[in-house]
Amino acid sequence: MRISELTGMIVRLRLRKEFKHASFSRSWSDNFIVRCRLDDGTVGWGEGIPRTYVTGESPEGAMEQLAATNLSQQLAADCKTWHDVIEMCEGYHPVVHDKNPRGCLANAHRCAVELSILDAYGKAFESPLSDVTQQLPIAQPIHQKSDWVQYSSAISTGRPRKEMLSSLAMRIYGFRHCKVKVAMQPDRDALRLKRMRRYVGRKMDLRVDANEAWCPAEVSSRIEELEPYGVSCAEQPVHHADVETLAAVRKQVRTPLMLDESLTSEFDAARAIENETCDLFNIRLSKCGGFISSLKLAAMAHNAGLGYQLGCHPGESGILSAAGRHFATSVTAIRYREGSADRHLLKDSIINESITFGRGGWAPAITAPGLGITVDEQALSRFVLQNRCFSIA
Repeated sequence: MRISELTGMIVRLRLRKEFKHASFSRSWSDNFIVRCRLDDGTVGWGEGIPRTYVTGESPEGAMEQLAATNLSQQLAADCKTWHDVIEMCEGYHPVVHDKNPRGCLANAHRCAVELSILDAYGKAFESPLSDVTQQLPIAQPIHQKSDWVQYSSAISTGRPRKEMLSSLAMRIYGFRHCKVKVAMQPDRDALRLKRMRRYVGRKMDLRVDANEAWCPAEVSSRIEELEPYGVSCAEQPVHHADVETLAAVRKQVRTPLMLDESLTSEFDAARAIENETCDLFNIRLSKCGGFISSLKLAAMAHNAGLGYQLGCHPGESGILSAAGRHFATSVTAIRYREGSADRHLLKDSIINESITFGRGGWAPAITAPGLGITVDEQALSRFVLQNRCFSIA
């Protein structure tokens, strides 16, 4: 069974509200979506979220990479088993014209292409995407199936009353974990955390995300200001260029440190482990190059004695949300899980099913073949900005 064609699409989806953090703000999301068609007519879907401030990618660049890559040379294998498909995906190397020392300049592209292939073959094999975890040798130590998982919530910067209501809502709806965006007005963050802790209660796991906003000289003091309010983790405190300064910060604060923008590839992961710059990895499927690469990063963290979370990009459609669900329900010891907030974040839906998490962030495993979702192509067509089809001989 072979791939007959790939179709790349740049799709703009509207968010229900403007999403703000210290690095960026947006009210819409431009996503790169790929449709894979096998020679028997089976169709699979994949998605990536190119972000210039995360991996240096753009949706237009992802499309150009698809056009510049010799797809017939790399994706023409006759695949009969998951092993064949995984081998083909691992051997896929899209053209990257710029210097790429961290190996991340095609990650969103790779994620979209890989997921579309895994979805298509999963449907053909009548096997869910989560089965890939047990098929990948390096992922064996972290493989564990779960019937249900609980997602985390998030609070971005807002007016005090809005933050108070959000905090109360998290408690009432039964969430156990909550991420708070900080550093947009750093001198107010301690007061904000104090107020939020009062409303979410003592049992809520609160962590903060600075999105690279603090300078190295202030990181320790900024984190120490927040520690009285039970902060369980501080995510990406400094810009990637300063990430190695976090080795010293870890010795000065009690709060564990997590890497996000500085964790995009196996190269980044190896550097982080060697230089002891973090306690946890934030693994986002698109940012980290797809399902298989993300499994490898989780395995690296596990082998190094580090923790890891499943992250997400605001604006992910149900395609990436479904992929994240398969990851979340087939990988053990995930510290926090983000994603599957589709109905809460997106105005526009392109899948027929609803896989938004329920009360308390709880969501069931997806057991249907492939991603386990179906794309509404008529709805999708309304949001497509660019569309290109590539045949594979």
